[in-house]
Amino acid sequence: MANTVSIIIFGITGDLTHRKLIPALFNNYQKKRLEENFQIIGFSGRDWSDDKLRVSLREGIDQHADYEINEERWQTFAQKIHYFRGSFDDTDAYFRLTQALEGLENGSANRLYYLATPPGFITAITENLGKTGLNRENGGWRRVVIEKPFGTNLESAQTLNREIHKVLREDQIYRIDHYLGKETVQNILVIRFANTIFEPVWNRNYIDHVQITVAEKVGLENRAKYYDSVGVVRDMFQNHLLQLLSLVAMEPPSSYQANDLRDEKAKVLKSIRKIPTEQICNETIRGQYRGYQEEEGVARGTKTATYAAIRFYVDNWRWQGVPFYLRSGKKMTKKLSEITIQFKNPPHLMFPLPPNYEFTSNKLILLLQPDEGIQVKFETKVPDTVAETRSVNLEYHYKDVFGEKAIPEAYERLLMDAITGDASLFNRSDHLELAWELLDPILNAWDDPDRHQPLTIYEPGSWGPKEADDFLSADSRKWHPEDSPSL
Repeated sequence: MANTVSIIIFGITGDLTHRKLIPALFNNYQKKRLEENFQIIGFSGRDWSDDKLRVSLREGIDQHADYEINEERWQTFAQKIHYFRGSFDDTDAYFRLTQALEGLENGSANRLYYLATPPGFITAITENLGKTGLNRENGGWRRVVIEKPFGTNLESAQTLNREIHKVLREDQIYRIDHYLGKETVQNILVIRFANTIFEPVWNRNYIDHVQITVAEKVGLENRAKYYDSVGVVRDMFQNHLLQLLSLVAMEPPSSYQANDLRDEKAKVLKSIRKIPTEQICNETIRGQYRGYQEEEGVARGTKTATYAAIRFYVDNWRWQGVPFYLRSGKKMTKKLSEITIQFKNPPHLMFPLPPNYEFTSNKLILLLQPDEGIQVKFETKVPDTVAETRSVNLEYHYKDVFGEKAIPEAYERLLMDAITGDASLFNRSDHLELAWELLDPILNAWDDPDRHQPLTIYEPGSWGPKEADDFLSADSRKWHPEDSPSL
């Protein structure tokens, strides 16, 4: 089997490559995780040279990387970068690429094709890989990494899967969701399955509900054309939030092998109760921040949601009756991704508490970003009182134990996993289609003019619309955190 690895990046002159891919690859090289026998071949339409590409990519590292740069290592790394000019839909260019690769590899080699392109080029690129034989495993493996979004609804995702499967086997396809590469997301499984204090209470008998929040403080950031066509559900729920839900709710896999892990996640997605069309108004909230329609590039009068909250139920033995509240939005109070496990109140309080005393139940909070860590909220007695209680925290923060720069960029892990063939943190085709099956009815109901699903307006800098607070208060629950009112 070949030892040489060729990393072919389609769209190498784009923003993703400069911000994420090359900084991640170079840091892996600095850490000596990327072997010496590799080369990076950039495929794009600009009239660039090898040297111009290298200079541009170094500028991206200087601007976006938060690690120290070993200049000697960079000079060696840069010489492994090559540029190939071609159009994504020009089959002849792929034949020329084949010749260029054979000249660089000087024998059999493994190849990782990374599609850092707009989603409209996925089919054209994979078709041309098939037409020119670049997908054939002649003495080495062939893998293709595909960025989100993967389709815009169930039908488009199924069509895209069919087209790709004409050229590639499922085990050759690595659908990337950078959220799954985050250390704190991976830590969900360790928290659950490496600590016996949690697993016995990780079920409907002890857990009242689960909240998953992915809040963004920023607005559109020059993505108006894209974002206004997709909205918050397609942008965040279909991939990030439902993936987080599956990690929280899944059963212990028999091993950490990719398919065992992904099988359990698929079981969760299959178990999530589909919301009937007539109940969508009761189970979802959609909002738009004030001023969104005045943003440059946004269509006037658009109904695109920049905030959504959805209540799901997982219909299985472990989670029956436990609501999962998912929410995400732009221009919120702060950047925050966290999972709150809210436990039930004790079945009987024997303490002589005042009438109408508001007891605070226990919480386990998984802080995914930006201040990564874990909090456990529990009750303790207030000194010099009969039985008054107060919530206190046990806290662990990665930076306090491992330092400010302990957590690597998610793409570092995901790129190395793709190279080593570990698909555990990548989406399988059935995962994507199951997610779309859950969200398509919601999106269709929101777009249906005959159905009244209010688009509520919320103020930038808030936690979202007041209706989202009412959404939980109707269940006698509150969002966490509670440090800023919704408006």
